Amino acid sequence: MSGSAAAPDEDGPVTPASAGRRALVVGTGLVGGSIALALRRAGWFVLGRDRDRATLDRALDRGAIDALAPDGPVDADITFVAVPVGSVADEVVRALADTGGLVTDAGSVKTPMLDLMGDPRYVGGHPMAGSELEGVDGARADLFEGRTWVLTPVAGTDDDAYARVRGVITTFGAEVVAIPPERHDTMVAVVSHVPHLTAASLMGLADERAEQHRGLLRLAAGGFRDMTRIAAGHPGIWPDICAENRTAIVEELSRLIAALSQVRDVVADNDRDALVAVLERARAARLALPARFSRPEDLAEIRVPIVDRKGALAEIMVLATELDVSVADIEIAHSVEGDEGVLILLVEAALGERLLGGLLAQGHRATLQVLT
Repeated sequence: MSGSAAAPDEDGPVTPASAGRRALVVGTGLVGGSIALALRRAGWFVLGRDRDRATLDRALDRGAIDALAPDGPVDADITFVAVPVGSVADEVVRALADTGGLVTDAGSVKTPMLDLMGDPRYVGGHPMAGSELEGVDGARADLFEGRTWVLTPVAGTDDDAYARVRGVITTFGAEVVAIPPERHDTMVAVVSHVPHLTAASLMGLADERAEQHRGLLRLAAGGFRDMTRIAAGHPGIWPDICAENRTAIVEELSRLIAALSQVRDVVADNDRDALVAVLERARAARLALPARFSRPEDLAEIRVPIVDRKGALAEIMVLATELDVSVADIEIAHSVEGDEGVLILLVEAALGERLLGGLLAQGHRATLQVLT
């Protein structure tokens, strides 16, 4: 079965598919369906593959994909694997075998993929976006707009492959950051996995109390609802996530338990100064969360001569992430002679000097120009 359909109006206009721009999306649920819609909106012809035929048919009916992918070889320039993390590795291997194009994924755990990252066509990824809605019926073309999308290059990552994958993802409206795979798993345990388990535990505690006090959940105000909203997410994906990222999650849960124990002691001791210090530190950290820049005058251009070798671009992108410098766009100008090119970065102007200093400290001959 195959066919085509137009995306619904609420997902924005669909640009006519350009010749040669063919994508494969493996897993057509919420995230995969949103990737497919974003690709179609950008003019890609999108093929879909899913182990559940009903899900795949629904994606086709809804206009998330143009056609069903064949079981064998697929003509695709890029493949997005958006299946539960326990199945990502197998589907990446299959995509690398079935297609001749680039392959990336949307899995929230990256360390198990290290062996596959040696393939120059594969770049690990993880969009930091989701919804309380489930399945392709909850998918949106704008799900990734203004959200962070992590790519996890390694030393052998092909620069052109990384740049091309990044280029596609930025058309979704996402901000791409580069983080090494092992560090990604520790960081995502802190900002995603442990918060979800904490929200689930807090919601469970409230539910237990509600059995004793019927009106309890009626008192749930904005703060409680904000803290527990993510507990409404699909529970079926979490056993795989916790299994794949078990070490990092257990370590960060232990740190959270220790922090809560300290707060409990502060409250029990009625130590007002200590409590205010805890709350002020938390408030300052929350207010310091980064915001995206949006105007051209907020940007600066950094030019960096780089040698033509695998991993050169990845090293610089990881440095930008470590220095907390947002990169709006990248371009690689290859030299027609020799083995050196020029990497052109558009970065947040206010932090351009920070990245320039980091590059110079690493021995790069970088230059900075503020756009006007």
